[in-house]
Amino acid sequence: MGTADFPKVLESTPGVYVTREGGGYGDSKITMRGFKSENVAVLVNGVSMNDMEWGGVYWSNWAGLSDVASNIQTQRGLGAAKVSTPSVGGSVNVVTKSTDAKKGGYFSYGMGNDGYNKLTFNLSTGRTKSGWALNMLGARTWGDGYIQGSDFQGWNYFLSLSKDFGEHHRLSITAFGAPQWHNRRSSYDGLTVQGWQDVQQYMPYGDKYRFNATYGYDNQGRIRHSSQNVYHKPQIQLQHLWQISNTASLNTVAYLSLGYGGGESGEGAGAYKANWYGTTDGKLNMNFRRADGTFDYGKVQDLNEKSESGSQMVMTMSNNQHRWYGLVSTFTKELNDRLNVYAGVDLRSYVGTHNNRITDLFSGAYYIDPYRANVKAANNSAAADPLFKYQKLSVGDIVRRDYDGHVNQGGVFGQAEYDHNNLTAFISGSLSYTNQWRYDRFYYEKSKAESESHGSLGFTLKGGVNYKFPHIDDWGGQHNVFVNGGVISRSPYLLSSLFLSGDVSNELNPDAMNEKIYSVEAGWTYHTASFNFNLNAYHTIWKDKTLARSLDITDAAGNPDRGLINMQGVNSLHQGVEAELDYKPVKWFSVRGMLSLGNWIWTNNAVGYFYNSQGQPLADAKGKIASGIYANDHAKMTLNQKDVKEGGSAQFTSSLGFTIYPMENLRLGLDWKYFSNYYADYALNSRDLNLNGVKL
Repeated sequence: MGTADFPKVLESTPGVYVTREGGGYGDSKITMRGFKSENVAVLVNGVSMNDMEWGGVYWSNWAGLSDVASNIQTQRGLGAAKVSTPSVGGSVNVVTKSTDAKKGGYFSYGMGNDGYNKLTFNLSTGRTKSGWALNMLGARTWGDGYIQGSDFQGWNYFLSLSKDFGEHHRLSITAFGAPQWHNRRSSYDGLTVQGWQDVQQYMPYGDKYRFNATYGYDNQGRIRHSSQNVYHKPQIQLQHLWQISNTASLNTVAYLSLGYGGGESGEGAGAYKANWYGTTDGKLNMNFRRADGTFDYGKVQDLNEKSESGSQMVMTMSNNQHRWYGLVSTFTKELNDRLNVYAGVDLRSYVGTHNNRITDLFSGAYYIDPYRANVKAANNSAAADPLFKYQKLSVGDIVRRDYDGHVNQGGVFGQAEYDHNNLTAFISGSLSYTNQWRYDRFYYEKSKAESESHGSLGFTLKGGVNYKFPHIDDWGGQHNVFVNGGVISRSPYLLSSLFLSGDVSNELNPDAMNEKIYSVEAGWTYHTASFNFNLNAYHTIWKDKTLARSLDITDAAGNPDRGLINMQGVNSLHQGVEAELDYKPVKWFSVRGMLSLGNWIWTNNAVGYFYNSQGQPLADAKGKIASGIYANDHAKMTLNQKDVKEGGSAQFTSSLGFTIYPMENLRLGLDWKYFSNYYADYALNSRDLNLNGVKL
């Protein structure tokens, strides 16, 4: 995979699409069968990596996984994973290097375009006579980045120590992490086709797509940025493997995951906040633009120095930390020569802390946070003081938000598999209970800081049959057919749907409900000693997806407030056909290819109702309270999206690759990839929201 991000190794898998969202180090995002990262399970040694509050994965936190991976297991569709929470689009399980690796080690140095450099070392003791084994790896990666002003530096470490206790017990401890910082091009700074043509005047010929709309300089000539990300997410796993007998085993993993860091977030007074964005509606923002096209941070300094009311534009660090403890234990038993079963428990406890701290006043004397005007005296008595919203803040002070998200989850899972002659069948299921709440230190005083807790049950039920035809044809080939199906009921996520506005409010979403997924898949495979071909089709219905967004309004007294909308009953259909082949006619040459054609569409027009920051139903944008939830005067909005294609992922993908093995331990490869039917990934923002209106 060379210098590419870890997810790129999956790009030749049917139904998988990978793109670098911000163009910076580790800024990849992955979709499987059109489902985004919050619907794709990512595991390391069987332990879930998906964020407990919103379900997704930031791959920049795991940029070093490719160095420590010994095996990558992918599964498209519902599948059967040994955890209690479901995946919809598929799953990716990274198996790290084993302590059973051969004794020895290596040192490597790699280099690439745009100043890319990488140093790596690995040492392994192998398994000693006394049963001890140690494997360690370290790496450092740095470079300038392809995108203008996207320099980066990342470290990667891995340590695994294990000990055999007799023939039936093994205890191992594994620690890994990848601290990094990288500057990036903001995903909010997209440009239209004409917009990209316009920036050509600022860049050397052929380099217009390297342009970064927020790369620039201040009055002191220093390079400045507004989209830096800094994060470290170490994880420690303690594993006990008990081989109870020849037919039974118990595998238990206790783990601790910690997260430290965040990303830059520009804040400002009134309309000035929007000036931190390098583009507006796909066009270059010229308010703070130098003649050479760079962002004029010096002009921000001048603005703040001249202001008599403090800094109008400041930089903050959007901090996102977490403490996550968990345990996964799986018992496996071979009941007889036809029937195997496994069952287990999956326990998790998570606390995420989120706030914004001022990091740079940009030559201003102080900053007045406009979000303090949204703090209600009914929730925080400090806001009763008229001077509360005019408090002068400095570097290190908190603005906009300061809260903890709590998620506790417990579940059980199991599977039974029947295998006799040429028939294999399985049935699996899981049941989980999730309890979630917020603790807010910004908008609420201590006695009211903790929200109501919300508990919900989720479940999965899956089954499938596989039949291998016994006949071997004249080419030595054998046919195989399968069909799988399942249903998922998934609890709502804390940030995306459980609360009306998970960043700033303790008000629960009255319409939050479990998402339901129904899926069926069928396929045929044909294989010989040198040739393999797989063909399958899938049909997935996704119902009751919840989408919550906010907009600026005033309350009944004319004070600024936040309006909130919950788009309920959002449904979609994901269906498609996938094919892949692998052919090795001779020892020194192989060819592989894949093709995937999807049809992913929204299947209904969603209706959403408006609420104020207190969770009260709104009748209009001036803060008038409706007579009741869903009453005739409860303001609502319809989103006309029926039959609109889902965006964010290419619905047609294909690849063709060749590999030559000229000598032992040397291979040369060439891959060709093609993507099309890519539709824009859109999301509602406050400008789209229209009380009692329709969004086309």
